[in-house]
Amino acid sequence: MHQKILILDFGSQVTQLIARRVREQQVYCEIHPFDVSAAFVRDFAPRGVILSGGPNSVYEAEDWRAPQCVFELGVPVLGICYGMQTMAQQLGGTVESSGKREFGYAEIRAHGHSALFQGIEDRSNTQGHGLLDVWMSHGDKVTALPSGFKIIGSNESTPVAAMADESRGFYAVQFHPEVTHTIKGRR
Repeated sequence: MHQKILILDFGSQVTQLIARRVREQQVYCEIHPFDVSAAFVRDFAPRGVILSGGPNSVYEAEDWRAPQCVFELGVPVLGICYGMQTMAQQLGGTVESSGKREFGYAEIRAHGHSALFQGIEDRSNTQGHGLLDVWMSHGDKVTALPSGFKIIGSNESTPVAAMADESRGFYAVQFHPEVTHTIKGRR
């Protein structure tokens, strides 16, 4: 098997949908608990890793972290919701409570011409910026980016709705691309 994706599950109710979206692209993937050993991750030899969402707050659930080796494999990593937050915190960023839960439809603006959003938009605004219709479900937010990251998506309530360190292939989104409510999520 030359292409396989490792999905690390942090307890999201929709982790199976992540796997479904990957498999719809004819790519093999497996879901495993987030607390697998570093040896397991290395032996799995993934072409990429996806960190799922989950119900916890990274600043309260200190032991709910991705194995650090995920960020040392030299493969692309995608963090979704909690996966974005643990990526941010583990790599030196800051995550805090946003003071209120955001649940449901949101519109985000793509920034910086990132590879993740290349050619993907639901529409554009009058300034020509790409806009995406997405589904949010979170109560925390990234308030300081890790070194090497840039903001690639935002809106008023979620200033860091997506971030990337493209030199290392690390991408993260606060929204849920795996659900059908995120119109271009499959892309």
